[in-house]
Amino acid sequence: MNNKAMIAMSGGVDSSVAAYLMKEQGFDAIGVTLRLFDGEDKEPEGAKTCCSLDDVEDAQSVAARLGMKHYTFNFKEDFQREVIDRFIEAYEKCRTPNPCIECNKHIKFKKLLERAAQLEYDYVVTGHYARITEENGRMLLKKGLDHKKDQSYVLYALTQDQLRHTILPIGSLTKDEVRNIAEEHGFINARKRDSQDICFVPDGDYASFIRQYSGKKYPNGSFVDMEGNVLGEHNGLIKYTIGQRKGLGLALPKPMYVCSLCPENNTVILGDNSDLFSKELDAEEINLIACDRIGMPIRVSAKVRYSQDAQPATVWQTGDDKIHVEFDEPQRAITSGQAVVLYDGETVVGGGVIA
Repeated sequence: MNNKAMIAMSGGVDSSVAAYLMKEQGFDAIGVTLRLFDGEDKEPEGAKTCCSLDDVEDAQSVAARLGMKHYTFNFKEDFQREVIDRFIEAYEKCRTPNPCIECNKHIKFKKLLERAAQLEYDYVVTGHYARITEENGRMLLKKGLDHKKDQSYVLYALTQDQLRHTILPIGSLTKDEVRNIAEEHGFINARKRDSQDICFVPDGDYASFIRQYSGKKYPNGSFVDMEGNVLGEHNGLIKYTIGQRKGLGLALPKPMYVCSLCPENNTVILGDNSDLFSKELDAEEINLIACDRIGMPIRVSAKVRYSQDAQPATVWQTGDDKIHVEFDEPQRAITSGQAVVLYDGETVVGGGVIA
């Protein structure tokens, strides 16, 4: 392989320091920022997303400071098809998707790697807090050393070939160390806050975005309790997700939570917090990194959402593209459409989409 690297620069501090570290290591590097959707320059005040026009300018500023060429790639059509359309389709099927995983899977580590190869750049570099190692000829994905910032969960879908052509330079650093490096080198974004919101829904109102984007109406229906008693009227199934308590618009004698969504009769079932716990799940669309197949039940720790600590579990493969996970202790609000990611200590075994 050559030492040419394409740095995916979001305009944030993490990818900027990743670019600096690659230059320090002697790589022939260019910076690229992705334009992903229309309206990214019309964020509401206070939004915490990536990919705005300000972010492009910040990326250009850092690239110039590093003496590095910077380009902007238009991936809007791909992003619409692979991320936004899938996001809407999932909500319409009463699932709660993670669009950051889809973006990594289909855009950053597929389309961008393809573009890099076309331009004869061997590596794509990002500012994710995770590590890639090679052991016995197999590429492994590991947690970032700063466990508070670890992003291995959103990278579980990377293939062996993608991992082989990806570099994650800040996976061995803490966030404080990254900010200090940026400050020492006068980067404009050294103290810039992290992006948190979904980039194409900066106000966080998913239901309004879906209605506006799809042009569809999602009919009202009934809230019911576990016994089927009607408690009130809901405003369309796309507004709700498992575990939700706020925003139901009901005056109830006790706190109640969304326990399931039933598209066949357009109802939202509410129950107690205790009704949200379960020990098992099935996942599909699996990607295994540490092995080709899980031939027999193995012990792992597993996360069913990004912000959760991994929990002890047993996993076995039930088909070419399916796994079954059984937790030692019941887990709260296991949600269809989210990812379950499996770990063996620091190493990502693989993961899949909760069915």
